Amino acid sequence: MVLNYIWIAFFLIAFVIATVRLVFMGDTEVFPAIMNSTFETSKAAFKISLGLTGVLSLWLGIMKIGEKGGVINVVARVLSPVFTRLFPDIPKGHPVTGSIFMNVAANMLGLDNAATPLGLKAMEQLQELNPKKDTATNPMIMFLVLNTSGLTLIPVSIMVYRAQMGAAQPTDIFVPILLATFFSTLAGIIFTSLYQRINLINRTMLLTLGGMSAVVAAIIWGFAQMDKVQMNVVSNSVANILLMLIIVMFILAGMRKKVNVYDAFIEGAKDGFNTAVRIIPYLVAILVGIGVFRASGAMDMLVDGIKWTVASLGGNTDFVGALPTALMKPLSGSGARGMMVDAMTTYGADSFVGRLSCIFQGSTDTTFYILAVYFGSVGIRYTRHAVACGLLADLAGVIAAIAICYMFF
Repeated sequence: MVLNYIWIAFFLIAFVIATVRLVFMGDTEVFPAIMNSTFETSKAAFKISLGLTGVLSLWLGIMKIGEKGGVINVVARVLSPVFTRLFPDIPKGHPVTGSIFMNVAANMLGLDNAATPLGLKAMEQLQELNPKKDTATNPMIMFLVLNTSGLTLIPVSIMVYRAQMGAAQPTDIFVPILLATFFSTLAGIIFTSLYQRINLINRTMLLTLGGMSAVVAAIIWGFAQMDKVQMNVVSNSVANILLMLIIVMFILAGMRKKVNVYDAFIEGAKDGFNTAVRIIPYLVAILVGIGVFRASGAMDMLVDGIKWTVASLGGNTDFVGALPTALMKPLSGSGARGMMVDAMTTYGADSFVGRLSCIFQGSTDTTFYILAVYFGSVGIRYTRHAVACGLLADLAGVIAAIAICYMFF
């Protein structure tokens, strides 16, 4: 229901602003720009879905091998003590636990192409447990927030962009991104737990969160010992070796269980194709709404309004130049990436704004895109508190990013 109101708001706000620009400012280009954006974003939505088809088929095929080989069940049993507290409505040892872990692990390693199909598989399994097929369940919302908060251990793509833009030290944003995304994820878990009345103050969860903090600290320390070349090589190598290791382990597990691995892969791959087709209408809807909002100039007005407010209160406005990236990230990944590159081009890759825009890009994820794709794939219409929790996690990530950037740079 919340998505319905947000989608309507995109169009109504865009129409009002465009009308004001036309009538009072004589801007005759605004309505053509808005209509052009609807055609461009519709095409973009279809291209995204088309691009996902092959990747979805591949990874849902691999997941089917792992499922029949018993790997998913093993992972589910190992993680059961933690997940029964974070997802109390999921039956103990259910295979969806393994799928959720695989998705979160892929996201942490920055493997977006693998994370999306694994997440869609998890969402399908969660839907099987859902008594109301058109309404999001508590486990669905918690899972979605874990995705929208964007926990990433190795932000390879952002470091590559910084290198291309001539940054003296492309990896200098690694630690700030790691810290910002960690706070975003932690905030997302806390907000969702409060909504769902989940008790996080217990030995298992405290040990888990403490262990995660220790892992993050160890990674920060390890990468701090490397130069930028070593860091890029190690991060790329580790991520891809782990990915290949997962595929090989799944195949070996299937062989051990005497599963016809090839047939299992084909069975899962067919599901990938069907899923890619199902998400097209949801992608078109959300991307067109975002495109109209941007083309009307509403985003620029919002940023200017924030800058004026902060300046009026006597605050430091250095961070405002990077805000377009933060505001765009929940709406569009490619749009936020463009804003990040534009900030580095305009202000310099090693400027405060350039660095902060990179931290914004890495500290959260594309909330509305994830909502549209994940919920759309299983026909969820009523999202309950998913949007609120996702955006609160994004807000926590943005605030953390600003504070950390002032601290480091």
